[in-house]
Amino acid sequence: MKHLLPLLLACLSSAQVAAADPEPSPAAFAPKVRILFQGDSITDMARGRGTDPNHVLGHSYVFLIAAKYGAAFPELDLDFVNRGVGGSTVLDLEKRWQKDALDLKPDLLSILIGVNDNKSGSIAQYEKTYDKLVTDAKAANPKLKLVLGEPFGLPVGPRKESWAEWNDGLTKRREVVVKLAKAHGAALVKYQRAFDEAAKRAPAEYWIWDGVHPTYRGHQVMADEWVRTVREFWPAPKK
Repeated sequence: MKHLLPLLLACLSSAQVAAADPEPSPAAFAPKVRILFQGDSITDMARGRGTDPNHVLGHSYVFLIAAKYGAAFPELDLDFVNRGVGGSTVLDLEKRWQKDALDLKPDLLSILIGVNDNKSGSIAQYEKTYDKLVTDAKAANPKLKLVLGEPFGLPVGPRKESWAEWNDGLTKRREVVVKLAKAHGAALVKYQRAFDEAAKRAPAEYWIWDGVHPTYRGHQVMADEWVRTVREFWPAPKK
């Protein structure tokens, strides 16, 4: 009998965990909603271009969000879609916006774009094109929920020596995103703040390996900040 006791205790513990209430789903995650993520390589992260469910979302913050909430709330039948493409600027998004955004008819659209624009292109062009993308998406679906993420980085890798100049460009583009989020009633994900806070807990290289692309740990920081922002912007109704 004494040999069965550890097994019984383990089974009881597992049952208690299974019976525990999961973290509530964000209010923005209504049943059967399509949640579309758009952006560059930070969002893409080697996503599959086919229908293989093991690879279709890549291995970015998108995968982490979709895996957690898809598993916790199967009854909602949430449809997470990743259309990030490595190297994209706002002009690249504009070229594929109809096919990769409007035609997909998202209920919630999350955009993270700007780090590649920081290499070329003016701030005015960035703002004008970005604003048009969001305006067109809202025209296609007036009930669309919008999430805009700030472009971000940390002074490591190739960006360390020229960080002041690089970050100045990112800062100006972050200001544009803040402006557009306010103008269009979008939730604003402050990724830079999240990474700055993370860098107080561990070296910058722990979170972002080349100044631009997060490590798997950094993608968890992004996923946590995205969910926190979405929860705060669309709070669940009080019981």
